[in-house]
Amino acid sequence: MSKIRKEYSLNPETLMYEIAKVPLGKRLLKIGAYIVTCVAVTVLYYWLYAGVLKLDPPKTARLKRENAAWNSKLELMNRQLDIYEEQLADLNLRNDDIYRSIFGMNEIPTEVLNAGFGGVNRYAELDEMVSNSLLRDTYERLDVLAKRSYVQSKSFDEVAELSRRAGEMASCIPAIPPIDPKPGTYHLSSPFGTRWDPVYGGYRTHSGVDLSTKEGNPIYATGDGVVESVDFQFFGYGHQVVIDHGFGYKTRYAHMSTISVVEGMKIKRGECIGAVGKTGKVTGAHLHYEVLYRGSAVNPANFFDLDITSDEYATMVHKMEDESPAILRPQFSVKANNQ
Repeated sequence: MSKIRKEYSLNPETLMYEIAKVPLGKRLLKIGAYIVTCVAVTVLYYWLYAGVLKLDPPKTARLKRENAAWNSKLELMNRQLDIYEEQLADLNLRNDDIYRSIFGMNEIPTEVLNAGFGGVNRYAELDEMVSNSLLRDTYERLDVLAKRSYVQSKSFDEVAELSRRAGEMASCIPAIPPIDPKPGTYHLSSPFGTRWDPVYGGYRTHSGVDLSTKEGNPIYATGDGVVESVDFQFFGYGHQVVIDHGFGYKTRYAHMSTISVVEGMKIKRGECIGAVGKTGKVTGAHLHYEVLYRGSAVNPANFFDLDITSDEYATMVHKMEDESPAILRPQFSVKANNQ
C-alpha cells in the first residue's frame, strides 16, 4: 500500500475543511512540472535577452559600465600626464640650455633622468592582475614623472646655490689678458682657429692665441681658480700650467720659461704664475693661451680686452699683490728642468 500524505481542502457544500488524500507520486509530478517550467522560462529569458536582443546580463552590464568609467578616468589622467610631461621637458630644456649653461654646469645625463627604470620589470604584479594595459601604463608614467620631477628639482637646487655665488663667478671667469697689454711690448702672432702650422706646415686647428713678447715677461692668471696641473715637457706645449676656474672654465698657459705655482694652489685674478718662454714646439718666445669651456676650446679673444691700458692693468696687478698673503713660491725654470 502506497504511503499517502494528508492534505486539507474546502468542501463548498459543507463549507468545512476535509482531509484530502493525495498520492506521493502525484505530488512529485507536480513538483517536477514546476521545476521544468521554471527552467524553461529562465532559458527562454536568457535566450531572448542575450541571443535575440544581444544584451548582457545585468551583472555583466554593470561591471562593463564601471570598467568604462574607470577607463575614461585613466584616459583623462593620461591626457593630463601628457601636459605635465611637455611642461617638464620644457623645464629640462631651459635648465640645460640656459640655467646650467650660464654657470658652466654639465647637462643632466640621460642615464640619471632614467635611473631606476630599466632592467627588472617593476610592474609584473600589475601584469598578472589586469588584462588591460592602460592601468599599468598609467602607473608607470606616474612613476617616471615623479622620478624626473625629483631630479629636476635637485638640479634647480644646484642652480639656485650657484646663483647665490654669482659674485664669485664674476671673479672666476677668465676676463683679462694673461700678459701686460702695454703697446709695443707684444703682438698677436697667431689667432684662434685654423692656421698654417709654422713648424710642421699644413693647415691645422689652433686651439688658442699666441701672444709674442719678450722671454721672461710675467704671465698673470686671468681669473680666480685652482691650479689643476703643472707640466714640464720638451715638446708640444712645453712647460705649461692649467687653471680650473670652476663654472666650466679652464685656462692653459703654455711654452713658459718659469712656473711659480704648484698643483692645488688657489689663484686670484692678476696673480703672477710664471714667465713667458720658448719651451716645446715653438719658433720663438711667446705665450700660447687657451680658454676651455666645458671641455671645448673657445676663442680667448671673446673673454679679454687687449685695449685695456697698461696703467689699469698694473693697478689691478699691484692691488692683487697687496691683497695676497706673502708666500714663498717655487720658481721652476727651463734651465733647471733641462739638467
